[in-house]
Amino acid sequence: MDLNLLRALDALLQENSVTRAAERLGTSPAAVSRTLARLRRAVGDPLLVRAGQGMVPTPRALELQGEVSALLRGCDSVLRPGAGFDAVHLRRSFTVQATDVLLAGLAGTLTDRIHAEAPHVDVVFLPESVEGGPALRQGWVDVELGVLGHLDPEIRTRPLTRMTLVAVARAGHPLFSGRIDARRFAAADHIGISRLGKRHGPIDSALAELGLRRRTAVVVPSHTSAMLLARDTDLVALTLDDWLPDATAALGLRTFPIPLDLAPIDLGMAWHPRNSADPGHRWFRDHLAAAVLGPELGPEAV
Repeated sequence: MDLNLLRALDALLQENSVTRAAERLGTSPAAVSRTLARLRRAVGDPLLVRAGQGMVPTPRALELQGEVSALLRGCDSVLRPGAGFDAVHLRRSFTVQATDVLLAGLAGTLTDRIHAEAPHVDVVFLPESVEGGPALRQGWVDVELGVLGHLDPEIRTRPLTRMTLVAVARAGHPLFSGRIDARRFAAADHIGISRLGKRHGPIDSALAELGLRRRTAVVVPSHTSAMLLARDTDLVALTLDDWLPDATAALGLRTFPIPLDLAPIDLGMAWHPRNSADPGHRWFRDHLAAAVLGPELGPEAV
């Protein structure tokens, strides 16, 4: 049945008057009279009958009154954006694609935030092995987090923060015996981090502009393995400034500015538009953004 018929029936049963029902619906009495005739045919009951100067409901109309009101409330709840969302009742898994350096810095904060409000929500982190593919479009990934690129044209994005790349080496590294300039930085042996085994990047380009070249002695696929390797050798690795200070110190490592003119790293999140208006997905995105931006922020602040 047309939802408008239910709204008209509800108004008629509330008002017991075609004229007052028309005022309530913002239409004409003639239009409501025609609608009442349709309702009578559909229900097989006169619904409202004359009683003196007014109208009174039939027993069938009285039976329908509560049901119609409940149906309309349910329809309004379904059609209202985000209506009825309560995170505590959410039972769902969200999949995030992120590098291990981002994962290491935000997974604990994100888990605490989410489970404080939604104890039945799980989070699955995937590596960047699906980056640049149709993962968001196909629904394999809910949110991509990191340096965004090679996205399908319909994908929605949100910038989060800008971070600086710094170098990291063991605290007793010979580099720390003096001022670290571009020439001394290039002379050290380096660890490359690339899941595809790439040996050349923006640092090499910046060094080349100064007529310098570094040696990338080892290439590893993850930030974690690079940090552990830097701890045990005189190799220099890269990390994000002030991202994992406690872990860096615990490993006996020390960060230092890269003595080159490098652009900052822009971090953002991406998702498919099918999830844009979904209240649960929006709630998760807000918590993910807050975890990246800092533990002192809540979803309402981002």
